[in-house]
Amino acid sequence: MKLRLTLVLAGLVSSLIPALAADPAQKQSIAQREFFYIGGRYRGAGAGEVMTGQMYVEVLRPVKIRRRYPLVLIHGAGQTATNWMGTPDGRAGWADYFLSEGYVVYMVDQPARGRSAWHSSTNPMLTAMSPAMVAQRFTAPEVNGNWPQAKKHTQWPGSGPGKGQKGDPIFDAFYATQVEYVASNAETEPMMQAASTALLDRIGPAVILTHSQAGLFGWPLADARPKLVKGIVAVEPSGPPFEDVLTGVDGKARAWGLTDFPLTYDPPATGASDLKVVRDAGPDGPGLATCWKQADPPRQLPNLKDIPVLIVTSEASYHAAYDHCTARYLSQAGVRNTHLRLTDVGIRGNGHMMMLEKNSAEIAAKLHQWIAANVK
Repeated sequence: MKLRLTLVLAGLVSSLIPALAADPAQKQSIAQREFFYIGGRYRGAGAGEVMTGQMYVEVLRPVKIRRRYPLVLIHGAGQTATNWMGTPDGRAGWADYFLSEGYVVYMVDQPARGRSAWHSSTNPMLTAMSPAMVAQRFTAPEVNGNWPQAKKHTQWPGSGPGKGQKGDPIFDAFYATQVEYVASNAETEPMMQAASTALLDRIGPAVILTHSQAGLFGWPLADARPKLVKGIVAVEPSGPPFEDVLTGVDGKARAWGLTDFPLTYDPPATGASDLKVVRDAGPDGPGLATCWKQADPPRQLPNLKDIPVLIVTSEASYHAAYDHCTARYLSQAGVRNTHLRLTDVGIRGNGHMMMLEKNSAEIAAKLHQWIAANVK
């Protein structure tokens, strides 16, 4: 029995070796995994005293570091660092891919989120996304997404009529990772600004990769630490400038153009009301939102102008309708950027959670290629 078990196990291991070798995302070698907390301050007194605003940071170091700058991966609303650690159908995540390319990888849980403590006595109110909202926006927009590109979505893993919806095992595995988050971006941005600047002050220069809501955090981080942010990869960043469209409550938003948080403009803007904005006469084409921009002459964003920026947009996401407005706003403000629509490089069918979809490794490879070519 012992001999037979040994032979079975040996056969199992040998059968796995070719599969592992064939998957580039499995070639990574972790030399060290560690974590720490950054930022935070004590609030309250006596038995009610707590630390608030601290941010959980997980670090993966490859056996051989081949990239000059590490990557800092910052997740979006309702998410945590699990977005980068693996996919709901069991494949390697973007953290593993970038580790295999020789990057040191930092992953965070936003303050008051996930492993970064939230305290009812000190932190703002929380909200959460329902299964129906997650399915509509992220995993099955082809079923009931309310934007023109939604029907093009094909890349969420799984099969059958319930794919991407409650009750499907892959959807349920993803929804299990969803957490409550601070409802107000205006309250989240100062917490992230304090924690993320403290992180860069500790680790030094880095490339920042943001997703969705985290796009709000990359711009002010670069504004505050322009010498330490060597590049920004903004995967479908929160937008568009000045207005919510499609999935939000239509109306004014991001009063500073890219954020609710003050940014450094030239000539200086003492308040968001100093930014004079106008709306384009109409959309650039079918299925696209009409953009808002600064009136001429536009104020510039001097602290961002020397930082290379990549904005990434998938074919079927709600961002397909308006990420061009964010790219155009950056250009108008003197910030060089590349807007990569994945369809331009033959990658089709993706939604907003592209780092979890069937072709996630192919997309990560495109991001790596851009970083290698543009970040010096």
